[in-house]
Amino acid sequence: MTARLLGRWALLLSRCPQPSASTAHLKALAALPVEPLWSQAWIQTPVRPFYMSRENAQEEKTKTTSQQTNFHLRIDKAATPKEVLNLWKNLGGSTNQAATCLVQIYKLSLGTGVKSDSSILNDPRFAEMLKAVHSQVSVIHSNTLVSLLRALCVLGVSPHSKVLQSLQHETLWRLRRLNVRQLTLLVDWTSGHPDYKEGNELLTSAALKSLELRWTELTEPRTIRVLMTRAVRHSPGLMDKLEDKALELAWRFTAEDIRVMLLILASHQRRAVALLRALSYHLDQKPSSELNTPLLMDIAYAYGRLNFQHTPMLQRIVTEMIARLQELTANEVSRCTKSLGFVKWLHLPLFEGCAQHFLNQSQHYTTQQLCNLILSFARLNFQPSNMEEFYKKVHESLEGSWQELDPFLKADLVWSLCVLQQAKPEHIAAVADCDFQTKLTGVTADRREGYRLKLTQIAASGQLESIGASSVLPTIHIPALQGKAPATTPLQSSLSTALQNLTRSFPNSLRTDVNTVYGWTVDAELVVDSENKPINLEKLVAPHLPGGGGSEQLPQGAYRLAFLVWDYNHFLSTGKELLGRFVMQKRHLELAGFLVVEVPYYEWQELNSDWKKEAYLKDKIAKAVAEDRAK
Repeated sequence: MTARLLGRWALLLSRCPQPSASTAHLKALAALPVEPLWSQAWIQTPVRPFYMSRENAQEEKTKTTSQQTNFHLRIDKAATPKEVLNLWKNLGGSTNQAATCLVQIYKLSLGTGVKSDSSILNDPRFAEMLKAVHSQVSVIHSNTLVSLLRALCVLGVSPHSKVLQSLQHETLWRLRRLNVRQLTLLVDWTSGHPDYKEGNELLTSAALKSLELRWTELTEPRTIRVLMTRAVRHSPGLMDKLEDKALELAWRFTAEDIRVMLLILASHQRRAVALLRALSYHLDQKPSSELNTPLLMDIAYAYGRLNFQHTPMLQRIVTEMIARLQELTANEVSRCTKSLGFVKWLHLPLFEGCAQHFLNQSQHYTTQQLCNLILSFARLNFQPSNMEEFYKKVHESLEGSWQELDPFLKADLVWSLCVLQQAKPEHIAAVADCDFQTKLTGVTADRREGYRLKLTQIAASGQLESIGASSVLPTIHIPALQGKAPATTPLQSSLSTALQNLTRSFPNSLRTDVNTVYGWTVDAELVVDSENKPINLEKLVAPHLPGGGGSEQLPQGAYRLAFLVWDYNHFLSTGKELLGRFVMQKRHLELAGFLVVEVPYYEWQELNSDWKKEAYLKDKIAKAVAEDRAK
């Protein structure tokens, strides 16, 4: 202690301007090596032990580094898990070396396709490595720690083993020291292993919380893609931030990254329009070599699932599909038409090509794939140019197999054939059967109501279009949904108000939201006389109503008018043509004796005053009556 004090005093006295004789001895001591201050000595690591010279220490350090490098090189070159076990027995010893060996065994097991091998788990050398890891978990490098957790889980180590629990606890303690990439790897596998759910749930939630706080550090597209796959179920808050980050980095995504992200958004119905537009724009800039057929199929599926339309990219998909049409399989044609059907995108050359593809390769189409093709054609109201040959081949392919379909798919198929006016009497008889209708259960009330209406419309096709011998509507045994009124759109409300103003001088001459026995809802109903003036319709016969209406017949020269509102979503995305279901609705009402007055949105929205709307309706009524009289 005295030597230390004298050494420090000597430092101070050596700086004095006037040295005295009494400090001569202290100056001599000052020339000796001085111990560093405690604050500095605390953070300094001894270069070598006191008993070892500088040359021996450097030689020992070089030897240790060489041994470690040699060990890792030999581990990396190992071809089988058994070889890794032998290397550990001969050269291994430290905890980090054991962890490295376990990770390498996991990688080699993946390469052979055998993830869990009992001979490896029961090997004494494997047990020694686990023991070495368990003895000093705290010294394992962070990157190796995350990989080791995944390796042990995949290799089949029991979730209740002490070594695995120690690794989980150590990882939980180190979360703040892990970088974003390591946290992403951690989340990727902890949320995907249900067998280790008990120990991984805490790790997953803690890692996601940490990432939610550090989301601005994310800079890699692949990291964002992986996190979106996992966070969409476990952390909605992080998912919102990931969407913002993806929008910022959209220009760096590859075509494959964009495909995966669109599928994630589609599978969870996250319609982030700004992100969808950005991803679609950058995908459209990619060369055709990066846009393979499966990728284009997935993009079209995502658009259809999200009801999202990006015109340039949809045109690009259609162009690429036409160029590859001869190479497409039946499944790819079916998927393509189904996805474009959902997004209401009708491209005539492509659909003509798909119809011809079926004619050329009908033997390769399954019943399910053919049903998807028919459903898509019906949704878009597409009729092939060679329709006679096409539908002949369709009925031949369906003969003997369509009866075995799932009841819901069978109802959809027959309804679609009715839309295309290609249904046969046996089709309608099959779905009108009471035993068949009892199978349409076990679904939500809204879906059951949808199928009740479809069966009613199928029955209306049989009666109104004279398909089959019966002229009476079959009984629908599915009960109607009670107590829930259909939602009214602003366009329907506006039309109802305008018609009420138009008929305010004619009491009881207007019905709105009329539910017919044919399964269709009429937005408004009027009966006009020979002078186009509304008349009281309460006492008139109404065969389209469930109760039949009154007892009086329509006066001579009178017309029954049905007003139908065509909103934006009633049309194709590529033009002003109606979708198939609305074409069938118009056809059925005309066959039932109505004069259909169509009110499309693009005409109605230009009328900015009440008197213009009334004048528009009067003109529509006059034109409909005049056209019918001209016939």
